[in-house]
Amino acid sequence: MTTPSKGTSPILLAFSGGLDTSFCVPWLKETYGRPVITVTVDTGGIDAAAARALESRARELGATEHHLVAAKHDYFERVLKFLLMGNARRGQLYPFCVGAERVLQAQMIATMAQRLGSTTVAHGCTAAGNDQVRFEVALRTLAPGLEILAPVRDRAFKRPEQLQFLGQRGLPVPPYGAAYSINRGLWGVTIGGKETLTSAGSIPDESWVLTRDAFATPRAPERHTIGFERGVPVALDGIAHEPVTLIESLEALAAPFGIGRGIHLGDTVIGTKGRVAFEAPAADVLLTAHRELEKLVLTGRQARIKELVAAPYGDLVHEGHHLDPVCRDIEALLASSQQRVSGDVRVLFRPGSVFVEGVTSPWSLMAASKGVYGEAAGEWSPADALGYSKMLALTGMFYTRAGQNAGGQS
Repeated sequence: MTTPSKGTSPILLAFSGGLDTSFCVPWLKETYGRPVITVTVDTGGIDAAAARALESRARELGATEHHLVAAKHDYFERVLKFLLMGNARRGQLYPFCVGAERVLQAQMIATMAQRLGSTTVAHGCTAAGNDQVRFEVALRTLAPGLEILAPVRDRAFKRPEQLQFLGQRGLPVPPYGAAYSINRGLWGVTIGGKETLTSAGSIPDESWVLTRDAFATPRAPERHTIGFERGVPVALDGIAHEPVTLIESLEALAAPFGIGRGIHLGDTVIGTKGRVAFEAPAADVLLTAHRELEKLVLTGRQARIKELVAAPYGDLVHEGHHLDPVCRDIEALLASSQQRVSGDVRVLFRPGSVFVEGVTSPWSLMAASKGVYGEAAGEWSPADALGYSKMLALTGMFYTRAGQNAGGQS
């Protein structure tokens, strides 16, 4: 159990508006006798109405101030751009749609604490999740002198206890109450509930946020074209967009098809197995399209080396180590690899899937060859092809011959 801090400055609370952080506002205020300032770092999923609702809820809960920090563009430029360049998915499925932004959020909260003269920051993470590690690794790296409070984790408050605490005081409860934990960002949504506590089943259809009813009322297929420049999405259906706007537009188009819906089962930062439902329509489309464009313009060795560093990069981001200098090294390689990843990708949306119909690029390695795969030789002759096949077979041939010379012994 933690001891109440002896500071007198305001406590800055990383505020999402969910049950845990809603509970933290009045609890911190009552327990420490200090003003609480809520800070929401907008890394996506917060429109004007949601922003107004967050501020209203924070003030009803007792916050003396509420700050909304715009960070979507920073989030894309510092993190998402490189996850996209690396075609990064955890467990070959989950596109890091929530969690990858926590280090950036911690950076901005640390900056806000310095600006407001606060010596204490707080978060609503539990002892069983990944976010506690991400936030605290980043905060301790950036500002070792800050006091960090984590009441839900350190006092082991359960969700029903938090609901009771708020209810007894007549304070607002988040829409989902204790049933589901919802996190939303630019790259997608995660949903945790009783169904994800085991590996056996899915969440009910009404619990999905972006893709609800996508399969109950399936849509007719749609075709779209995504334009990339140096690995960055810059156009949708021939209309230029900056990346954040494009991602938001693409989410609205793909979500009604149920694209990007999944349940990820994998290893948590703290070493246990964990499971979470997710919806990442835009991320799924862009990762699929970008991967196919790379196949057209990158050499095989470029693609292979990229794969070797992209997976560890995703792990570092996921585990809250984005500030480690090795991430800058990996980002430099990823950015270098994208110099020719420019072109258009034509995609077909169907219920539950995105299908790449075609890819074009001025840097096409396929178009650069005079040969046609399976049909005609180009820069080589049939005799060259025969000799090449013989040379490639030499290693295997020698291995077989050595075994025969040794009497067939392995």
